[in-house]
Amino acid sequence: MPDHRQRFDIDAPDALSQLKEDIGRWSRELGFQEAGVADLDLGVAEQRLTRWLERQFHGSMHYMQRHGTKRSRPEELVPGTIRVISVRMDYLKAPQSEAVALLDHPSRAYVSRYALGRDYHKVLRSRLAKLARKIESRTGPFGYRVFVDSAPVLEKPLAEKAGIGWIGKHTNLINKTAGSWFFLGELYTDLPLPVDAAGGAHCGSCRACLDVCPTKAIVAPYVLDARRCISYLTIESKAAIPVEFRKAIGNRIYGCDDCQLFCPWNKFAQPSGEADFAPRHGLDTAELVELFAWSREQWEERMLGTAIRRIGYTRWLANIAIALGNAESSDSVVEALRQRRHSESDILREHVDWALQQHVG
Repeated sequence: MPDHRQRFDIDAPDALSQLKEDIGRWSRELGFQEAGVADLDLGVAEQRLTRWLERQFHGSMHYMQRHGTKRSRPEELVPGTIRVISVRMDYLKAPQSEAVALLDHPSRAYVSRYALGRDYHKVLRSRLAKLARKIESRTGPFGYRVFVDSAPVLEKPLAEKAGIGWIGKHTNLINKTAGSWFFLGELYTDLPLPVDAAGGAHCGSCRACLDVCPTKAIVAPYVLDARRCISYLTIESKAAIPVEFRKAIGNRIYGCDDCQLFCPWNKFAQPSGEADFAPRHGLDTAELVELFAWSREQWEERMLGTAIRRIGYTRWLANIAIALGNAESSDSVVEALRQRRHSESDILREHVDWALQQHVG
C-alpha cells in the first residue's frame, strides 16, 4: 500500500524542534523520566578517560581500552551518527532508608538496588527500540542504534551534555531533582536534532561519597580507582578478593550503593513505578545462610533474567562467603561455610577458609 504520511522535512528547523518535543513526550509515555539530546564533542571526557586508563584504575576491565577512541567518538563506533538521544529511567523501588538499615546487617545480604529486579539492559533496550520506531513513524527510515551499557559508549558524559545531570564526585550521574537512582540509555542517530544545554555541577564542597566509601575507592573528587571498588571486586573481577578489602565489604554480596545512599542529592529521589524493577526472590531482605545454600539449579532458575546472572554461580558463592565471614558468629554460619570447604573452585575455597577463620580461628 502507498505510504500516505506527510513527508518529514529534515531541513526545516521548526520540524526538528517539534520532533524533539515529541521525542520527549514519547519517552515519558514509554516509562523514561527524561530525555535529552547531545552533540558528539567528548574531547574533555576522552582526556579524563585516557588519564584514568594510564593510571591502571580500570584493573582487569580491559574492554575499557580495547576499542580505542570509539568509546569517546560516537561517529567512529556508528558511522553517520551526529546526535545522541540520552534517556534516564528511575529504578529505586523502596525508600533508601530501608537500604541504609540493611548495610552491614549481622545476618542478611546486601544486593545493589539496581540488580534486585529484572535486568535493566532488557528493559531499557526494549523501550528505546520502541522510541526509535515512534520516531521512524514520523520521519520515515533513519539511521540509529540503541545502546544500554553494552558497548563502548561514554554514557555519563553524553547524558551530562544532554542536560540530564552532572557527573558527581563519586563518578555517577546526579540529577538536581531526582538524585542518582536511575539507569541511562542511548539512541545514536543521524537526525540533526537541536541539542540541549549541559547542566552545571552542584557537588560544591560536599565530600560525603569520598568519606563513606568502605574501601576508599574514590581516591579524589571525580576519580574512582575501580580496583578498590566493591562493585568491581564482587562483579567485574575474576580474581579472589584481596584480603585488605574483605572486612570492609561487610555483607555486600553484589555491588555497593554507599556513595549513593549518603549523597545529599538523593533526598529528592522518588520511588520508581516500574514493575520490572521490583525485587525478585526476596533479594532485598534475604539471609546470607539461605542464599549460600542455593544449589546451582536453584540459582540458575532464580537469576534468570536478572543482571546478577552475569557473574556466575561460583562467584556468587565466593562473594557470599566473604559476607558470611563478616556476619555474626553462629553454628548455622559455621556449618554453612564448612559445607563448601571442598569446592572445586580455588577462589571459593580461599574465601571460605578466610571466612571460617573469622569465626573459629
